[in-house]
Amino acid sequence: MDKTIIIGTRGSELALWQANYTKTLLEEKGHKVELKIISTEGDRTQQWNTSFDKLEGKGFFTKELEEALLKKEIDLAVHSHKDLPTESPYGLLVAGVSKREDPSDILLIREESVDDNQKWSLKKNAIVGTSSARRKSQLLAFRGDVELKDLRGNVPTRIKKLRDGEYDAILIATAGVERLELDLDDLHCEKLNPEEFVPAPAQGVLAWQIREEDDALLSIIDTISDFDVLIKINIERRILNLFDGGCQLPLGAYCETESDDEDRLRFKVWTSVAAAWDKQPKQLYFQTLNTDGFADEIVDKINAIKPRKVFITKTFRENDYLSNALTKLGFEVEGKSLIEFKEIKIKELPKTEWIFFSSKHAVKYFFSQKPKLDKVKFGCVGTSTSAELRAHGHRADFIGQSTDTKLVGKQFAAKVGSSKVLFPIAKDSMQSIQWQMPKRDNVINLNVYTTLKHSVEVKPETEIVVFTSPSNVEAYFEKNKWQPHQKAVAMGDATASSLIKIAKIKDAVKPISFDDLGLVQSILGIS
Repeated sequence: MDKTIIIGTRGSELALWQANYTKTLLEEKGHKVELKIISTEGDRTQQWNTSFDKLEGKGFFTKELEEALLKKEIDLAVHSHKDLPTESPYGLLVAGVSKREDPSDILLIREESVDDNQKWSLKKNAIVGTSSARRKSQLLAFRGDVELKDLRGNVPTRIKKLRDGEYDAILIATAGVERLELDLDDLHCEKLNPEEFVPAPAQGVLAWQIREEDDALLSIIDTISDFDVLIKINIERRILNLFDGGCQLPLGAYCETESDDEDRLRFKVWTSVAAAWDKQPKQLYFQTLNTDGFADEIVDKINAIKPRKVFITKTFRENDYLSNALTKLGFEVEGKSLIEFKEIKIKELPKTEWIFFSSKHAVKYFFSQKPKLDKVKFGCVGTSTSAELRAHGHRADFIGQSTDTKLVGKQFAAKVGSSKVLFPIAKDSMQSIQWQMPKRDNVINLNVYTTLKHSVEVKPETEIVVFTSPSNVEAYFEKNKWQPHQKAVAMGDATASSLIKIAKIKDAVKPISFDDLGLVQSILGIS
């Protein structure tokens, strides 16, 4: 293409970074490129008292760029893909997409507002700045104590408002912060796991929009586009389109891929959808080997969710996400642990380089004895266990996220190498992690608690029973019979194996993660 390609862009620092990034990619392919700055309604609206949940995904940041394309004032518009409506105007198309930068959101916290005992290290009743309906909905779901305050302006302006004390914390996209290489040394940064705090569809991806008739430029964009990313975000944006999402709908959708044991590509999707920003979101996980109709299936299943009667072998604590989320969604929830824990006194604490916890109870009964520790690293199974560790003033150096304990054990063994590891455990523990360690001499088991069973009769009309441990399975079936209409959720492989052995239940659903969110996702999936 001999003529100069004119790129249209907004004038913010982030938009200019995106345009210059695109310019560089095209110049590396030997093309001449110029930039043209165009002001959009979204830029102007940021100066008004308007919340971004009225703006995102409805073209407020893209309309003028698209008009310039149609008038042939520019050849190529560079957009943050999440700002684009799901359907392009007549005569335009998205010719390609960039590689995906970090899709997560990041919580920036003033140092005086940090509390490591709270989720995401954010103090209680903090004032958090965000104008995104999606972020508001998920933030309140996990931290109902926070006070939300709208936040406007470009990324540097928002961070300045935080530094000026208008907020205790602000919530923004990680990609924007990283692209601008901003200095955040004076702030505490909590990057939120996109599998837990679900990002906007196509967050972290650039969209390159051109005129449909421009075949030459289409061929050029094809040389810099990331096809793998396109497949993933097409699923995310199809979900958005089916929900007619955008200005009012608090919707997150995030797709990733992995190869299974047979080297087949598995698509994994996390979703979060709420009726309004101040309503409890439905958070689910889906996976498939065949993407045909996958997004439609996801939306159909979310829309078909109905409240059920649920019994969970767990005694709830105040503000437990599990019970709160289900109750707000209309579920009838009963929770009671069928086992009791009793502390075992630590007689001698061996010196090791690592300590690994496979449950919250192991953390609790280990630290309740106030052990004197030298410099040591910590490993955990799941975010709930790591959160309990954080509540005792320590951070995990390794967190196993899979519900496949053998896989977690292998990953941990690779992490620690030949180091000695102390495992605080329940008496008669199955030691699933320990058996993956290549050198048994480096494994030191320390009994810190034991379990006592206390079975209760559960209402036979209960539709879903959630088993949180093998011991709870044993206790449940001492007084209860499995009903034909009931469905089971098993926390992990060991619990699922106990259900097969004791009750011949082979179709128990296993959560994708060892935490309350994983259980909610499984329960909603059944529902």
